[in-house]
Amino acid sequence: MSITKVTDAGLDRSRIVTPLIINGDMSVAQRGTSFSSQSGSAYHLDRFKTLASSLGTFTISQSTTVPTGQGFAKSFKLDCTTADASPSASDTLQFVQYIEGQNLQSLKKGTSSAEAVTVSFWVRSNKTGTYTLELYDNDNTRQISKTYTISSADTWEKKTVNFAGDTSGALGNDNGLSFAVQWWLGAGSNSTSGTLSETWTSVTTANRVSSSQVNIADNTDNEWYITGIQMEIGTFDTDTIPSFPFESFESNLKKCQRYYQLARIWWGGDATNGEEYRAGTQLSTDMRATPSVTYTHLDSANFSTSATSQSATSYNLAIRVAAATSASARYYVFGAVADSEL
Repeated sequence: MSITKVTDAGLDRSRIVTPLIINGDMSVAQRGTSFSSQSGSAYHLDRFKTLASSLGTFTISQSTTVPTGQGFAKSFKLDCTTADASPSASDTLQFVQYIEGQNLQSLKKGTSSAEAVTVSFWVRSNKTGTYTLELYDNDNTRQISKTYTISSADTWEKKTVNFAGDTSGALGNDNGLSFAVQWWLGAGSNSTSGTLSETWTSVTTANRVSSSQVNIADNTDNEWYITGIQMEIGTFDTDTIPSFPFESFESNLKKCQRYYQLARIWWGGDATNGEEYRAGTQLSTDMRATPSVTYTHLDSANFSTSATSQSATSYNLAIRVAAATSASARYYVFGAVADSEL
């Protein structure tokens, strides 16, 4: 039997590292797969938030329109349903993922060894033109922006955008919001009237977005799709960027559940009228922090349809519910939405 030694040069080292972007293939959608009349800021597909300030109304969905032959099954779709062709100065529209500082220590930000990063993604729109992609350091109020161009209407295009490392402003090594990757889809003059900040600098609002930025909200025919988002340490082009770090659905879901997850709590047994009965559940995975929790009555026999929170931690939930009558073999079932997003 012969033994072959594999050198570092023979390893695709980027595939060993945990992906910096979560749910970049848009496969997890715990909140639902279609959201109509969206005009404010909200999460839709897991880990990605749409930030809208008075710039159009949209239907947002998990789409099966994907680039052919790339291994993706889902994409994020934004469909303009109410247009705003003349944004006010303060209007903005962004698609963003927020990232914990402790997940980005490998960037060595704020040191002389700060790493360059490359953001790659597949994008499609009927609206061709210039778009802005921004990295935003929330800990130090710093940012850098670059542009990319959609050249052909209704055609999937792979974009690879390079960003220099930042030797100023270390990221907090904790579970707080340190970093944002932001795709701009429209902006008023407050954000576009300056000179685009293509190097890391303290935030000047007027320099965050290209003066040539497309307004995806200017016509109800407009749609914008994205999938295959990855962020890699190093400088790459479209040919040299490592392959997309596909994960099992289970692994991807568990990462998303650190920030948002659904649970059920039930109790069964003999009940006495007016007495409260406690039940709890362990969460599927530890959450980023103690979540805010919303409880919804699903089913019960001779119990109140309202639950009182007994306790909530990053790893379990407990409620108490009052019996409505005295009887044997009674029960209740409540659904829980636990939210610990950044």
